[in-house]
Amino acid sequence: MFSFFRKEKETNHKGYFPISADMHSHILPGIDDGSPNLDTSIKLIKELIDLGITKSIATPHIISDLYRNTPNTINNALELLQQELKSQEINFEISAAAEYMIDTYFLELIQKKEQLLTIKDNLILTEFSYASTPQEPGKISFEIITAGYKPILAHPERYPFYYGNYKMYNHLSDLGFLLQVNLLSLTGYYGKEALKAAHYMLENNLVAYLGTDLHHERHMSVLKDDRSIKEFHKYLSHRNWNDFF
Repeated sequence: MFSFFRKEKETNHKGYFPISADMHSHILPGIDDGSPNLDTSIKLIKELIDLGITKSIATPHIISDLYRNTPNTINNALELLQQELKSQEINFEISAAAEYMIDTYFLELIQKKEQLLTIKDNLILTEFSYASTPQEPGKISFEIITAGYKPILAHPERYPFYYGNYKMYNHLSDLGFLLQVNLLSLTGYYGKEALKAAHYMLENNLVAYLGTDLHHERHMSVLKDDRSIKEFHKYLSHRNWNDFF
């Protein structure tokens, strides 16, 4: 199998960051486990700008037993952040969707035909619980697709129940899930198994989207580290990752 994983000259990575538009982050203030307040949100956005990111779709969690966000809570936080960006004359485009945990509450929203917050058009960002292997992912994808949406599956490389069974990534793609890998996974931030899983999906052209999944300053410190930038260039520079915008 041809692999695009190859060594690059040391100077080639300079100034490189694989995305200028981020479709997965937790930078809205005070509504999930991401940015706790407006000042932190602004600080993170300034650092995103330094990396070359010009637009972001914030995707706060919607989890039934933890973060029961709604379009109102999300849009209120978005408006607050947009107003502050305007006040400080920071040129950064931000909108909001959500990261939906696939749980009973999410399935109720689907069945009740509630309007979901989309990344773009009919694309919705979803995630599995880390606690146990999802039952009948084919049935889940069928329900989402027949409701008129296309599911993006957030960070499949981080689900431990798929380690050692990489063909499941092919299966999930065949079921209609668009796979989104976290940039942090390529730095080893989540461990060796997540790194290897991300490599497998990239080598087999299974990755539809990249995102930062930015929550806090620790994430940012890793994303902007020069060693991380080298890894991003090494594995990602073969493709334009901004074409979905």
